[in-house]
Amino acid sequence: MSSTTERIDAAASGTFVIGGDMPVHRLGFGAMRITGPGIWREPQDPEEARRVLKRSVELGINFIDTADSYGPEVSERLIGEALYPYPAGLVVATKGGLVRPGPNDWQSVGRPAYLRQCVELSLRRLKLERIDLYQLHRIDPDVPAEDQFGVLRDMQKEGKIRHVGLSEVSVAEIESARKTVEIATVQNLYNLSNRKSEDVLDYCEANGIGFIPWFPVASGDLARPGGPLDEASKKHGATVAQLALAWLLKRSPVMLPIPGTSKVAHLEENTAAANVKLSDEEFSDWGARR
Repeated sequence: MSSTTERIDAAASGTFVIGGDMPVHRLGFGAMRITGPGIWREPQDPEEARRVLKRSVELGINFIDTADSYGPEVSERLIGEALYPYPAGLVVATKGGLVRPGPNDWQSVGRPAYLRQCVELSLRRLKLERIDLYQLHRIDPDVPAEDQFGVLRDMQKEGKIRHVGLSEVSVAEIESARKTVEIATVQNLYNLSNRKSEDVLDYCEANGIGFIPWFPVASGDLARPGGPLDEASKKHGATVAQLALAWLLKRSPVMLPIPGTSKVAHLEENTAAANVKLSDEEFSDWGARR
């Protein structure tokens, strides 16, 4: 279902300037699901995965988020194969610090030497000399946090990282990291039905830090048959997922949703959420009902 007859263009979602010098359209693309089942190994349709990446750029998306653990390595490699040489203004963000013993298995490794290796290998797979946004995928509780932040600061000074981000962190952890390196973005679980990171989002907004919600389209009971999103989908001519994304975009000017998919049709549907405009009443009502 299309949300509108207007041309699909991610630019309609507005712009946020990451780190004060890197503008992106606020509705981006998360490249986790261009891998195989369980975010493991090659996608079932590699050519469709490449088409998704190319089509994302055609739709005005200029912020693509990935990680070395997606596949592992598969998502980064496909991005390099499909999009290099990268169009001007395209920001490819990646993450390191999680290892994959098997499908759906994720474990933190934050040793500085390992994180340095992660950055070097991501540069190679993405065919870059500098990663525009490099995010610590998780803070490893078995390694001093300042050591993990410190190696990213060092690689930033060496010119291999432009901006540094964090993932799944508290306000206290962001403040601790900022004593070592400036933090440009935070990527936490956040959607209409799960807003445990509300305080983190508020902190990011107050400090000009981009907030990247992962699992952004979940809407829980709000999407039940006869529920508020179900009713609104008829009014707007939009899918429930589009409404959930539109709500996120309205929630904060620092919000950078990155819905992911392995299909071009689904990518186009998600991106059309940029054209969905919610009323203040809808926004408040859905937010109060979570």
